[in-house]
Amino acid sequence: MTSRRNVLKLIGGGVVLAAAAGGGLIAMSGPSEAAREPWRKAGQYTEFRRRALSYALLAPNPHNRQPWRVKLEGQDALTLYCDLKRRLPATDPFDRQITIGCGAFLELLVLAAAQDGYQATITPFPEGEDMQTLDQRPVARVSFTKGGVSPDPLFAQILARRSNKEVYEPRDVPASALQQISEAGHLFGASSETIGNTRLAGHLRDLTWRAHQKEVTTPATNQESVDLMRIGAAEVTANPDGIELEGPIFEAGRLVGFMTRQTLADPKSTAFQQGLELYRSMALSARAFGWITNENRSRIDQINAGRAYVRINLKATSLGLGVHPWSQALQEYAEMEDLYREVHGLIADGKRIQMLYRIGYGPQVGPTPRRGLDAHLA
Repeated sequence: MTSRRNVLKLIGGGVVLAAAAGGGLIAMSGPSEAAREPWRKAGQYTEFRRRALSYALLAPNPHNRQPWRVKLEGQDALTLYCDLKRRLPATDPFDRQITIGCGAFLELLVLAAAQDGYQATITPFPEGEDMQTLDQRPVARVSFTKGGVSPDPLFAQILARRSNKEVYEPRDVPASALQQISEAGHLFGASSETIGNTRLAGHLRDLTWRAHQKEVTTPATNQESVDLMRIGAAEVTANPDGIELEGPIFEAGRLVGFMTRQTLADPKSTAFQQGLELYRSMALSARAFGWITNENRSRIDQINAGRAYVRINLKATSLGLGVHPWSQALQEYAEMEDLYREVHGLIADGKRIQMLYRIGYGPQVGPTPRRGLDAHLA
C-alpha cells in the first residue's frame, strides 16, 4: 500500500510553496487529535468490560479496519463478531489477516481484564467456522471471572505500542533483544523466529520489496488500499480508520491536487512513483525480521497467531524497538502466488507463515486513529 505517513516527504518544498502562494498554508494542521481520543480514554470507563475493551480496540489490525463488533451479555460475558463491512476481499480474500487482527484484539482484552483482576476465558468460534470466509457467526465468546489471575507486565506497553512504518536506523538489533522478541511469541501453539542482519535478512528485504511492488501494481489490491486512504486531518477525523495521510505536506498536496486518490491509484503519476521509492527505502532499511508460523488447520490458529503477534509488538516496545508487519508476500490472491511460494519455501519449515515483520530502531511515531468504544458495541 502507498507509504502511509511519508509518501510526500520526498516532494520537497515545491508543493508547499505552491500551496502557500494559493492560500497562506505555511501553518497547517497536524494529525487529527479527535481521531486519537480513544487512546486517551483507554481505561477511563467504570464498568470493567468496557474498561478492558477500551484497551482491546487499540490492537494492531490490517489496514486499520478495526473490524470488531462486540455484544455485552449479562454482567460477566461478551461476544465478539467480525464487522463484515470491514473485510479486505482483494488483499485478504479468505479473511485470514482480519482473523489475526481479532486475535490481537482478544489478547489485549485478556491483558486489560487481568490488570483489573479478572480472568478472561476465550471460546473461539463457538458456533463453528468457515476457512473460506468469515460470516455472521461469532468469532469468540469471552467470560470473565474475578480472581485467579495476575497482571501481565506487557500490559504497561499497550498505550505505547505502535506499528512503526518508518525508515529504520542503520544499526543492527542485538541478538539478546531478538531472542526476547522471539520468546514473546512462543505460545498458543505458535512458532516464533527472529533473525538479525544476515544473508537471509537480505533475501527477505528484497522479497518484501518485490511483494510490495506486486501489491501496488495489481489494480484491484492497490485500489483497495487507495479507497481506504484518509487524506488530511479532516478526512481522518470523519473516518478514523484506514490508512491515515496527515500533516502539512499532505494537506498541501491535497489542496493543490497533487495528493488525490486518483494520483495514488495511477502508477504513472509522480505521487505514486515517489511513494514507491519511499517504500523501497523502508524495505532496504530493515536490519532484522521476525515471523510466526503454525499449522493453520483452523481459524483458531489464526486467532492464536494474532495473540502471539501483539505480545511480540508489546515486548519490542518495552525494548525500545519498532516492528512493522510486512504481510504482502503472505497474501492469498493469484498475482502474489509466486512470492507466496518463495517466502514459504524460504522460512516456513513446512508450516503456514501467519505474520512476517521487520524489526529495527525507528523514530518515535504517534498512535494511529481509532473509532472509539461506542462504534464497536452492538
